[in-house]
Amino acid sequence: MQTLKNTWFCAAGFAVAIVIWAPAVAGAQDAERAVSNPRILQFSTQAQSKILFNTVEPLATLPHEKLLNLNIVYTRSKLYNPATDSYDDVELRSYNGTDVSADAPYVSPTIEAAPGDTIRINLDNQLPADPTCASGSAHPNQPHCRNGTNLHTHGLWVNPAGNGDNVLLSINPGVKFQYEYNIPGEHPAGTFWYHTHRHGSTALQVSSGMAGALIIRGDRLPSQNGNGDLDVLLKGLRERVQVFQQIQYACDEQKPDGSVGPKTNADGTYRCDKGDTGRIEDYGLFAPGAWLASGRYTSVNGVVLPSFQTSQGQVERWRLIHAGVRDTIALTFVKMDTPAPLPAKLDRAAANKVIHEACTGAKVPFHLVAADGLTMSKAQKADIATLQPGYRFDALIAFPEPGTYCVINAAATRAGSVNGNGPPERLIGTVEVTPGQAFSDIDSHLADLLSTAATDEMPSIAPVVVNDLRDGLKLSKFIPHPDVAESEVTGQQELTFQIDTSGTPPVFGVSNSLNAAERQPYDPARLDRKLPLGAVEEWTLQSRIASHPFHIHVNPFQIVSILDPNGRDVSAPDAIDDFSPAGTGPVDPQYRGLKNVWKDTLWIKSAATAANARGMYQIKIRTRYQRYIGAFVLHCHILDHEDQGMMQNIAIVPPDGNVSEINSTQSINGQQTHH
Repeated sequence: MQTLKNTWFCAAGFAVAIVIWAPAVAGAQDAERAVSNPRILQFSTQAQSKILFNTVEPLATLPHEKLLNLNIVYTRSKLYNPATDSYDDVELRSYNGTDVSADAPYVSPTIEAAPGDTIRINLDNQLPADPTCASGSAHPNQPHCRNGTNLHTHGLWVNPAGNGDNVLLSINPGVKFQYEYNIPGEHPAGTFWYHTHRHGSTALQVSSGMAGALIIRGDRLPSQNGNGDLDVLLKGLRERVQVFQQIQYACDEQKPDGSVGPKTNADGTYRCDKGDTGRIEDYGLFAPGAWLASGRYTSVNGVVLPSFQTSQGQVERWRLIHAGVRDTIALTFVKMDTPAPLPAKLDRAAANKVIHEACTGAKVPFHLVAADGLTMSKAQKADIATLQPGYRFDALIAFPEPGTYCVINAAATRAGSVNGNGPPERLIGTVEVTPGQAFSDIDSHLADLLSTAATDEMPSIAPVVVNDLRDGLKLSKFIPHPDVAESEVTGQQELTFQIDTSGTPPVFGVSNSLNAAERQPYDPARLDRKLPLGAVEEWTLQSRIASHPFHIHVNPFQIVSILDPNGRDVSAPDAIDDFSPAGTGPVDPQYRGLKNVWKDTLWIKSAATAANARGMYQIKIRTRYQRYIGAFVLHCHILDHEDQGMMQNIAIVPPDGNVSEINSTQSINGQQTHH
C-alpha cells in the first residue's frame, strides 16, 4: 500500500508543493522518497583559489564569481525500485561536494549564474587508480579509463581551451583540477547542463548520475534596438527544473555459460536481491534496447516515480533536461480517467496496465518557448515534447482540470527513437491537480497572463511585446541570435554518421562528406576540421546507419531545413513527417516547427538499413564562428557511441588557418602531458 505525503520547498524564489507516492513505511525511507528541484549552488563565502594540476594558488575574492567543489567518489546509497516497492542498494561513481544532497547523490546541484559571471569548479578525482587512463595503454575507441574524468558545460558559449570547457583532458585518479568558465556578458539566458565527458567512460559515468542543470539567468529588458531575456517575461511563474536520468544499475551473477551479467526476473527485467549491490561497470548495459528491457524507470532529479502537485490553471515553467545516456524521452501528460492510487508494486506489466487502462483521458497541450536554452521566435503548441539525449526544452504548462494526470514517456516511431525499435509507452510519474482557475483556451490564457507581465515588467516596450503575444504568442523581442541569412554564408561543411557492422565489434565513425561509404573512427591525434574565425558556414548532415543526435560544443546553430528521403521539408510548423521505407508510416512529431530554431543538439534521422541506403534524411544548419579560438569536439550524443568513436576533433582557427598541431587527450597525473 502507498501513502501520500506533501513536501514544500523553495526553488528559484517560488514555493512549490510536491506530492509523492511513497511506501507506507515510517522513517528514513519516507525522507528518501521526497523530490524537489536539485539544490542550487550558492556564492562561495570562502577565499577563492586556483587549482591547476594539483598546484594551488590563492586568488583575490571577486564579485560575480562562484566556486563549486566536486569530488568524484564511489557513493553508496539507495534507489527506489517500483517493481518491488522497495529500495535497492547501489554503489555508483558520483559527484560529492558543495550542495550535493545526501538524499539524492546521483543528481548534481544546479549551477546558476548570470551573463558576465565566472564559474570555477574544483574537480577532485578520488576514484581508485586506473592504469588504462595512461596514454597508449588502451584502444581510444574501446571503453577504458573508467575512473578518469573531466567536465563539459553543455551548450555554454565559453572558451573551449586551457581550463575552459576543455574535454580533451583526462583528470585521472588522485588529481585535482579547476575548470574556469568566463561567461560573456552577452551570453543568452537559458537552460543548459553539465556532465562528465572523458572519452572512453562518458556513458558509464553519466549513467551513474554525474550530471546536473546549469541555468544562466538574465534580467535584460528588451528595447527598441535590442532583445531581452525571456526570464523577465516569465519571472512570476512557478518554475521546475527537471533533470531526467537513466540510471541503469545492475546486480550481476554468473550465468550457466560462465559469463557474468545482470540478474534478471522471468520477464527479463533486472533484479537485485537482498544483500546485493547494484553497480554500473559494464558497457554491455548500453546495448540497443537494454534500457527498455531492464525495467528501470527514468528518474527525475534523482527520484524514481515522482508525482507533482499543482493547481488548475496555474502556468508553470518546466525546464526539461535529457541528461540520460541513450534512450529517447517523448514527454506527454494524459488525464487519468478514473484516478486511483498506483499499485504498490509497479513491474513492467503493472505499469503497462496503468497506462492502458487508467491513463486514457485527454492529452494536455503545452507550449515550448526555448530549445536547448535558446528562446524561440514564437511559442510552439504541442502535446508531446521529444527529448533526445542532450536536448533541453523550456515548456509553459497549465493543467485545465482538477484530477490526476499521468506523466508518460510516449511510444515513438522506429526511426524517431534512439534504438530504432519503436519503444512502447512508459510511466514516469503523476501530477495531482487541485481546483483552481478554469480556462477555456490555453493560447488565450497564456497571452493574457504574459501580456500582463509585459505591461508590469517592461512598460516602455510593452506595446510591442503585447502585440506579438496577441499575434500567435510571438517572442520576437526575446530571441538571442539573429537569423543567419544565406547571403552571410562563406563556406560549407558535410558530415555523415556511420556504423560499420561488417565485423565484431562494430566500428563507429564520422566522415567529412556525404559519401555514405566513408567512415572515420575517432583519432585523438587527428584534427578533422579547421573552421575559420569569423566565418559563417552551412552544414549538411546525414546518417547512413541508424539515427543519431548531433552535438557540437561551444557554437549553437540555426536549422535551415530537414528533408525526408522524398525531399519534403518536415521542419515547417505544419509539416507531417510520416516517411517509412515501405510507404506511409506513423507520424513522427519531433521535427515539426524546428525550421529557423536555434539548437546545439539535433536528431539526425535515418530509416536506411545496411542493405539499402534509401531512408536517409538530409539536414541543413548554419552557424557563425565567433570569439573563441581553440580545439573542441562534435559527436553523437548517444554517449556509448561517442565513447566508441563517433566523435571528431575540430578547431576554430585564425582566418589564415595557421594551426600546426592539436593536443590530443591529455592525461593529467600531477602534470600536463602533450601527445
